[in-house]
Amino acid sequence: MSRVPSWCGVILAAGESSRMGSDKALLPWPPVANRAPFSGETFLSAAIRSLSSATDQVVVVVGTNEPQLAPVVYSAGGSLLRNPTPERGQFSSLRVGLQEVLNLGRDAVMITLVDRPPVGAAVLASLRAAFEAAASEIWAVVPQYDGRHGHPFLAGREMIEAFLKAPITATAREVEHQHQQHLQYVPVDDPHVAINVNTPQDYAALLNLQPG
Repeated sequence: MSRVPSWCGVILAAGESSRMGSDKALLPWPPVANRAPFSGETFLSAAIRSLSSATDQVVVVVGTNEPQLAPVVYSAGGSLLRNPTPERGQFSSLRVGLQEVLNLGRDAVMITLVDRPPVGAAVLASLRAAFEAAASEIWAVVPQYDGRHGHPFLAGREMIEAFLKAPITATAREVEHQHQQHLQYVPVDDPHVAINVNTPQDYAALLNLQPG
């Protein structure tokens, strides 16, 4: 029997973006060359709109960058949650976001990072369908492109609880490896799922992936 969970989106956006030199959440999306016209959409607003197509609510976890990101979050229809200790790293933000998912009464989550280009609605629908059709021993679904795993990462209550019960010093990757038998990898036809944008060079390279 198919599962019919209630979905929440979580975007992790509390990082300092030190290698980029400016907050990655506010980079223009689609990417633009220097001094090209800016549409007004950013990585963060595009990510919120992307996850909103497949979830009931989108939560953005921020850190000390809250004043800069709050207007973007609210104008795109997301809700904002501050990680009180962003210096502890990305896993601490993940735990803050997942606890909020449970607080909101949701039992499944789509997790992405603000430095990942947003994926299309078709990819999200495919991943969600795979999760909802999976056997009960599958706790999470991970997109895969050209052999590389990426985001958004879809997790049910069992995987959410595994992340929350892990030591604060752990990493998401370590927890995933501990529960490898409960993960399902789903091939998708979108290179964006496996792209990290950490530097100006990474951002510039995205121009070559855009249509037209």
